[in-house]
Amino acid sequence: MTVVMDVAKVTSKGQVTIPADVRDAMGVREGDKVLFVRMDDGSVVIRSSNLDALRRAQDAFAGAAVEAGISGEDELDDLIGSIRAERAARRN
Repeated sequence: MTVVMDVAKVTSKGQVTIPADVRDAMGVREGDKVLFVRMDDGSVVIRSSNLDALRRAQDAFAGAAVEAGISGEDELDDLIGSIRAERAARRN
């Protein structure tokens, strides 16, 4: 479902202020960068570059859990716990 969240005006310099409710929904803060992405259907969407970076990282690590033999969230939690325990032991 498509929902119009807000409307913004383009200034004479081509600038647009992203409305607060849109920034909040996107998780965009002062100093963050946004991406304007042309979709296959010709529409343009705005994305947080922070979220885009996260998506690229997720894509890069896709399959890594399976390769490491991790098949569920519990196993991942166990792995994280053991890594944290090893680090804590090295600090002491």
